[in-house]
Amino acid sequence: MRSSGSPTSWTCVRRLCAGGCKFGVQSICDVLAETDTPIAPRTYYAAHTRPPSARSLRGECLTEEIRRIHTDNYGVHGARKVHAALVRGDFAVARCTVERLMRAAGMRGVIRAKSPRTTKPAPGRPADLVERQFTANAPNQLRVADITYIKTFSGWANAAFVIDVFSRMVVGWRVATSLYTEPALHALEMAIRRRSHAGGDPAGLVHHSHPGVQYRAIRSTERLEGADAVASVGARRDSYDNALAEALNSLFKAELIRNRGPWRGINDVEITSHPPSSRPTTRQPVPHRPSGAVAHRAAGQVAVGVAR
Repeated sequence: MRSSGSPTSWTCVRRLCAGGCKFGVQSICDVLAETDTPIAPRTYYAAHTRPPSARSLRGECLTEEIRRIHTDNYGVHGARKVHAALVRGDFAVARCTVERLMRAAGMRGVIRAKSPRTTKPAPGRPADLVERQFTANAPNQLRVADITYIKTFSGWANAAFVIDVFSRMVVGWRVATSLYTEPALHALEMAIRRRSHAGGDPAGLVHHSHPGVQYRAIRSTERLEGADAVASVGARRDSYDNALAEALNSLFKAELIRNRGPWRGINDVEITSHPPSSRPTTRQPVPHRPSGAVAHRAAGQVAVGVAR
């Protein structure tokens, strides 16, 4: 009971009701008299014996009706829908009153949100070596990987990408119906082989991804170790930890998936995402567009410029 947050007389009365039987009303009032919130015993007895007010009686009746409506609708309606139901039942009540009574009774509507996370990262989880700094001085220094969803008439398809941060080139990709290790591992294998075929050495590069099962599987970690690459996982576990890959996913869906859809199945997505090229190892799964991060040059032009 500090002066910065002094309780009201009604709050003091309720506390006296809770402790009066144990310590006595007069004893508690004597102690409170030495604080910033004194209260007289007659104030307690007057409030304790006072008949219920019309507001509280109406609140009890409304609470019962609110509880009935809330229960009849599987306990999912919030104050807005409960208030609408009360108005339809000829109850003259304000929405703020419904909110107050539901809050006091511990009733609430269902929330359209994900369930709380129950899984915790393993003790051996890789560190976040990127820390949201998506920059590189040369190819094969930093790569980011992610997987996204595509809706088709025959079901969901999943596209996995591996992007070189320096050139913004998609160095590995895979479209599959599986959401587990296979598409992410295939994209990783393509990225390693493409860079090795082009004369680049993937040893020492940082492979950054989110802490999903697709990228923390044993086969994926073993393949990274076999290529002398270093795994990195976002520490804060949100989309900003892998913002560059999320930006590519958004671009892929905006310029290709939503612009060229709808799609019949995974084969249509894979064929359209794979534009014609003279060499299969240089095909890109997104349009050859310039990137503002590399002075509005295409990814292939950046890579060629560095090779020269």
